[in-house]
Amino acid sequence: MNVFSNSSFDHHEQVSFFADRETGLRAIVAIHDRTLGPALGGCRMWPYQDEQLALQDVLRLSRGMTFKAALAGVALGGGKSVIIGDARTAKTPQLLHAMGRAIDALGGRYITGEDVGTNPDDMREIRTQTRYVTCLREEDGGPGDPAPLTALGVFSAIRAGVRFASGSDSLDDVHVAVQGVGNVGYRLCALLRDAGARLTVCDAHAPSAQRAAADFGAEVVGEEDIYDVDAMVFSPCALGGVLGEGTIARLKARVVGGAANNQLVDDASGRAMLARGITYLPDYVANGGGLIGCDAEWYGRGEDKVLERVRGIFATCTEILERARRDRVPTNEAADAIGRARIAAARENSVAG
Repeated sequence: MNVFSNSSFDHHEQVSFFADRETGLRAIVAIHDRTLGPALGGCRMWPYQDEQLALQDVLRLSRGMTFKAALAGVALGGGKSVIIGDARTAKTPQLLHAMGRAIDALGGRYITGEDVGTNPDDMREIRTQTRYVTCLREEDGGPGDPAPLTALGVFSAIRAGVRFASGSDSLDDVHVAVQGVGNVGYRLCALLRDAGARLTVCDAHAPSAQRAAADFGAEVVGEEDIYDVDAMVFSPCALGGVLGEGTIARLKARVVGGAANNQLVDDASGRAMLARGITYLPDYVANGGGLIGCDAEWYGRGEDKVLERVRGIFATCTEILERARRDRVPTNEAADAIGRARIAAARENSVAG
């Protein structure tokens, strides 16, 4: 398995592989950068076709968390973990306990949380073996589901994108196509509907799409048809890797912003959207609300400032969009530049101190 030569390896500090014979655990933890604080990132459980795909995913996701933390202004670094396996059939308390022991062996360099294939129940199981866990429910000593904060951050980002593209941040009668109406996507739809937006949705799980139709008056289309919807905003809120050459060419939206991680297939995708005049809100900025909540949970910060900080994603997105326009670069490159500058400044201050 190639690590250092992997296309997604980006000077990661540590990549650890864990296996447990009794439970069948096969997991990878990637720590990208801890300049700003301990590496935090969710634990994803997915039936990867092979270990190389799992490695590439965890490398990309952990790097994204570094920049998400830098843009969110939190005292955390970037990390991620993946468990290779089907969460519906292979996940057991014993396997999660083994994962907890693996995380604990890292001595606090990595803090986990929920992600695709895991949930607060799983975090409670992992918490029995290590204290390096966030996203705990209120009854387990945490703040509860981070989805409302993530949705609020995406909503704030979309407002910034619409204002940049149209001159008005009002969402009244703005048509938004939402790809994926799970925990975060559904809550985003509620915020959009309350702001007067019209909704078109799709979801691989048909009952989820029908729920959005019933609750918000959303139109439901097929998973492949969502790219062709004549909406002002396209909001990817399912899995990543959906914005590539083929799908970008089909988009009619003027603004793209959603909760999914790693939406771009590659950097060329950002340049393709710039060429088409599409305002792209980098995913790791737009979906940073949950991380802001995790920061408050981990450091015991008061919750009174959390909502204000999440709404501040509007200002962060505006800064990125204006810088991208000034420098004539894709917004993902502008966001990366801001993130790198913040990390470099923190590193210099640490050396000077």
